[in-house]
Amino acid sequence: MENRILFVDDEKNILETFKRNLSRKFDVDTALGPKEALARIKAGGRFAVVVSDLKMPVMNGVELLRLIREMSPDTVRIMLTGFADVEASMAAVNEGAVFRFLTKPCTTEVMIQTLTAALEQYRLVTAERELLRGTLRGSVTVLTEILSLVNPEAFGRAERVKRLVSRLVKQLSLPEPWKYDLMSMLSQLGCVAIPEDLLHKKYLGQELAPEERQIVGMHSTIAADLLANIPRMDEVREAIAHQEDPFAGEAPPPPGARLLHICQDFDELDMRGVDKREAFETLRGRVGAYDQAFLAAFELILFAEGGFEARHLMVKDMRPGMVLGAPIVTDGGVLLMAKGQEINDLARFRLTEFVKSHGVREPILVHIPLKTQATDQTSAGASPPAPA
Repeated sequence: MENRILFVDDEKNILETFKRNLSRKFDVDTALGPKEALARIKAGGRFAVVVSDLKMPVMNGVELLRLIREMSPDTVRIMLTGFADVEASMAAVNEGAVFRFLTKPCTTEVMIQTLTAALEQYRLVTAERELLRGTLRGSVTVLTEILSLVNPEAFGRAERVKRLVSRLVKQLSLPEPWKYDLMSMLSQLGCVAIPEDLLHKKYLGQELAPEERQIVGMHSTIAADLLANIPRMDEVREAIAHQEDPFAGEAPPPPGARLLHICQDFDELDMRGVDKREAFETLRGRVGAYDQAFLAAFELILFAEGGFEARHLMVKDMRPGMVLGAPIVTDGGVLLMAKGQEINDLARFRLTEFVKSHGVREPILVHIPLKTQATDQTSAGASPPAPA
């Protein structure tokens, strides 16, 4: 897509002229009319630049470029018309966010200059987005790694919730699933300011004193405040700030908050040993607490095939992608990783070092994704299957 350009016109001979004159310098594609152009983009066609004629039957160029902006925001849009129409030019700029407005006849030299500038604009826009995305991803990684070191139990909860949320987002076909991954992984960030023993007491369902409930209830606000200075995190921050709000309150919480609320409340019951079906029925019985459409989708993913096999392994046999089926503690009883946490390279390195220096209670129950079973069976030797 780096230099792919789509020309849209209702006259075939004009499209052929563009392709003949510009194909040596650019990756030129053509669409005979707006309908064909939209069909190509809907089918997954990606273009750095779209050049559209203004006057076309059924749909004019202004409307076409407006729709393309909605479907492919990064695509740079150029309008081409056979007459200098001020009103059309203003509409194209306002409605289609047009990069350039050219009039016919347009010389090949002018078109080459315009397309070169448009491609540079596309590269600048996408480079900035990738830089922001990379910076954001790096920031989130640092924050979650800190949480894993300071409060393994809260980090494990975040990872368990993330897996549930990811499946629920897929079931609901929500756009931009990466946003919900961020919400899930950062949802417990505020727990860095809450004593670990108090969190453990809450997770076990033990009765909390009023002062303790107030302290635990602050974690969403603390997390939102910590994220306030990271740019373009408003939607993530808003979801985390309202992740415990009831759906039937004064104003319904944002979609991300509704997902987190369902998945966190289920996880809390699950970690207390409540049967899966009983836990879900408990959620269903909390009138007004959850978005019913989301809850119905959650039921579908909750009782679908999990895709994991449970086994007991030594730390040396663990591989990235495996999920803990039980907490990992040192011989001295210190919690290192919580149940539900996914093994990655850093976690495996830390565990290996703890085995050498402090000792770890082994073997450990893990859940292995079925797609990696063959590899794990080879690397893990004769470790017998364990009951789930």
